[in-house]
Amino acid sequence: MQFIDEATIQVQAGKGGGGCLSFRREKYVAKGGPDGGNGGDGGSIYLQADGALNTLIDFRYQPRYKATNGTAGSGRNKTGAQGEDRYVKVPVGTTVVDEGTREVIGDLAKVGDVLMVAEGGHRGLGNASFKSSTNRAPRKTTPGSEGEARRLRLQLKLLADVGLLGLPNAGKSTLIGQVSAADPKVADYPFTTLAPSLGVVRLGTDASFVMADIPGVIVGAAEGAGLGSQFLRHLSRNRVLLHLIDVLPEDESDPITNCESIEAELEAYSPALKERPIWLVLSKVDQMEEEDLAELKTRFEAKHPERKIYAVSALGDIGLSSLTQALMQFLDEYQRRLIEEIPFAELDSALEERITADVLKHSEDERERRAAAKRAAANDEPDESDEDGPETIYVSE
Repeated sequence: MQFIDEATIQVQAGKGGGGCLSFRREKYVAKGGPDGGNGGDGGSIYLQADGALNTLIDFRYQPRYKATNGTAGSGRNKTGAQGEDRYVKVPVGTTVVDEGTREVIGDLAKVGDVLMVAEGGHRGLGNASFKSSTNRAPRKTTPGSEGEARRLRLQLKLLADVGLLGLPNAGKSTLIGQVSAADPKVADYPFTTLAPSLGVVRLGTDASFVMADIPGVIVGAAEGAGLGSQFLRHLSRNRVLLHLIDVLPEDESDPITNCESIEAELEAYSPALKERPIWLVLSKVDQMEEEDLAELKTRFEAKHPERKIYAVSALGDIGLSSLTQALMQFLDEYQRRLIEEIPFAELDSALEERITADVLKHSEDERERRAAAKRAAANDEPDESDEDGPETIYVSE
């Protein structure tokens, strides 16, 4: 199934039913009085997180959702039926943004979470509701109000504790395949990974965490180059990022230079996301002499003295156990602090809000860039934003 992590939908809640103008008229009943009933409320639209879904592809083919209207009231004080609410299932981890106001309406982060995105119209009142001691025969009614209509952008962000970041062919897919039950495609060419994947890393009966692998990021990713820019949002929920760095790149480039260039792209995408804990993982170390590896690690330690640095080889099963154990300890401590330390939890929540704002801004900028490219193509003019730049491949929209 194709992986789609962004979609736009239109929702229309039901209209409220109008009130009824009616008077009781029965044989042998004098001065029956008003008996017009109220209308029914319109149906509302809710989004519900469903653990069985992992892509937004269905919304590409069904982008419009409408709830039913409430029915009008009738004589004999009969109230109209309420419109039926509509529940639309979305993947867990979906963020909902109002396209008109650019407001983040909500975040469906757990299975079963429900979010009302369009409220049904309120019912109209029948003339019986306006009867009083001074107005025994009111002829006033009110119509039902219109249901709320919204254009929404759905953004899927995978729920994972640990996210893998790095250049294409840095060994991310091999790593997640070795430490979890995930079965990603592995090959000796760049961009093997075309869509994000999740794997559960189990260290015991009650000890496990979720790891996410995204397509490799390249220089220029923040401006849309390559595949990774389309999926960087999936790192926004991670508690810690593992930056995998190939110690012996095929192009003989400097690993430290590669590290800095990718993290510059991450910061350009979201300055707040760069504030997440980032561990450096030197990968494919079985291909390097011990002395050379020690020298490289020393250089990284001098460049990033505040970071944790690990040397691993997924194929050689070197350093994987110590890495996963350290991750488990870090995540347990992180969770404990979220529960027990209110200031820490508040800072974490504020950081998540800033990351969400960065992701939304980048998405809007990317849409504007694509719209400009389409306008330029329609006018048979070159797109200056892509001049002398790499070809952009779009997997999601």
